[in-house]
Amino acid sequence: MNAAEQLPVDPVWAPADACTLPTAQRPLRVAEFDDLFARSLRDVEQLRPTLARLFLEGDRGLPAQVRDLIAREASCCAFFNFTATSTTAPGAHMTRVVLDVEVPAERADVLSGLVDRARARATPGRA
Repeated sequence: MNAAEQLPVDPVWAPADACTLPTAQRPLRVAEFDDLFARSLRDVEQLRPTLARLFLEGDRGLPAQVRDLIAREASCCAFFNFTATSTTAPGAHMTRVVLDVEVPAERADVLSGLVDRARARATPGRA
């Protein structure tokens, strides 16, 4: 991703009081999510204030990439509860990942920030 394309780190999505990731590393993590959203996001549904569902599509490496990223994010922002489910049709070259992101009620603003960022970063015409 080009530095000029990066969106600033949203303090709502990456709240300093709830994240143990060192401050200097936060923009890099956000850039990883931005890249994932830009390449793979197909749709986002905010099912309720504390639950969102992201629909991703990519090559066969996508599920491993998503699992790695959400494991690292959950380790520093323990309030996130991620569930990733992937499917690949036999003979298909593309894999779909449904990513549910749930937060406690007191962190609904963080989830809203993540959803807004995902939609802003997605390729126009998607999400």
